[in-house]
Amino acid sequence: MIPQYASALLISDLHLTPSMPLTAQRFFDFCEKDAPKVEAVFILGDLFEYWVGDDAALHSPFQQEVKHALATLSTKVKTYYLHGNRDFLVGKHFLSKTGMTLLTDPSKINVAGSEYVLCHGDSLCTADIGYQVFRGWVRKPWIQKLFLRLPLNWRRSIANQLRSNSGAQYQRAMNSAVDGAQAKTDVTLAACAAVLRDQAGNQLIHGHTHLPKHHEEHLIDQTWQRWVLSDWDLDHPESGRPRASALLINQNGVHYADLIKA
Repeated sequence: MIPQYASALLISDLHLTPSMPLTAQRFFDFCEKDAPKVEAVFILGDLFEYWVGDDAALHSPFQQEVKHALATLSTKVKTYYLHGNRDFLVGKHFLSKTGMTLLTDPSKINVAGSEYVLCHGDSLCTADIGYQVFRGWVRKPWIQKLFLRLPLNWRRSIANQLRSNSGAQYQRAMNSAVDGAQAKTDVTLAACAAVLRDQAGNQLIHGHTHLPKHHEEHLIDQTWQRWVLSDWDLDHPESGRPRASALLINQNGVHYADLIKA
């Protein structure tokens, strides 16, 4: 059954980590002050910078603090979670302790009488063939089971190496996109059209690319609207304008909510 609500806030790509305290504090404030104003909150992946297993959270005071904030939020509004490319190992134990409901990728929701298809967004970046091959492997259940059996320090080391490689590859891809050309790390029209056909929808919301914008797109005889969620970063002013926003859907339509000014 499609979740139906009169209002909702959607966020993604906060990449929470103890090394980004200002961003983390804005998330805690969001859970306490902003989120309870709507009926439902949807977190579309990469809430954490990385996740190497629910057992790791037991040894992390920071992740315990995030868990407490989410658990408190879930007592006030319905809270949904969708796996990202950094935290797809968030499991049943953590979800049960936070009270969040896991959504499949993609999923369809109904807010204020309109239907929207939700994705994290990485599955839509089909021009990046190497990443899609990697994604296919790490999403295999047997691969995940093997990984989760490794010692915790090994898992953290592997995650840090993958983060380093991912960051370097993303920067190279963005630098190679000349004169507004689409980077291979961005979504493709064909992938967006395909997921909307499969879901019988014409409104798509996703994160992952860190390129927040509202798009009106078409491919052959198919037209749709697409909203991209922002990443959050209040701790690195040298990398550009501080970022923290959510997508608000209610009876007045769809709007980006600037959480820095809030």
